Amino acid sequence: MGNDDVTPNAETAARDTATVAHLELSQRRFPEGQRRIFLAAIDAFSERGFHATTTRDIAARAGLSPAGLYVHFGSKEEVLYRISLSSMRLTQQVATAAAAAPGTAAEHLTAVVRDLTVWHAEHAASVKVVLHHLTDLTPEHRAEVIDIQIAIHRLLRDLVAHGVTDGDFDVPDTHATTLALMSLCVDTARWYSPDYRRSPDQIGADYAAMALRLVAAKSA
Repeated sequence: MGNDDVTPNAETAARDTATVAHLELSQRRFPEGQRRIFLAAIDAFSERGFHATTTRDIAARAGLSPAGLYVHFGSKEEVLYRISLSSMRLTQQVATAAAAAPGTAAEHLTAVVRDLTVWHAEHAASVKVVLHHLTDLTPEHRAEVIDIQIAIHRLLRDLVAHGVTDGDFDVPDTHATTLALMSLCVDTARWYSPDYRRSPDQIGADYAAMALRLVAAKSA
């Protein structure tokens, strides 16, 4: 995948700042130095790619000396790992919260697809860093991130399967349908930009309606 995926701008920076703020609230508050490094690394990896980015680049964007970065992280791979793990955990939280609300199988599926789509559009820059640079993680770190990806996929697959069992969905291949649904949500991050003609909420609503058609929901 290319390294010219994202052109940083004020709106992208604001969205990534919101991601880090969400992380602080949902897990633990990051020290200011780590927060600045996260944002700087997302910017640098998006603009230059992982291999072309140096720890000096990240430190400079964060307003730190190279030594200041090593106070928080041992390497740029560790920075990428922490970004990837935090982003994936937040994605899992979004999916889990949407699936936990009361409702029918169709309502659960609609909520999960809608919220995951909105999440991936609103945080496209940071999500693309994770998607495009997963193979740059160490095998151990990559396995940890992939485990969360699998858990999210399993959550959506279980929603589809329950709908089939309850007679609400008509799906001949649960696994293939789940893959298609996940692709709808995740791939939004690959092409979405803030100047796109439709908002993340509108895209989320469109994809939620499409999801019901994919599973042949009786209520659709």
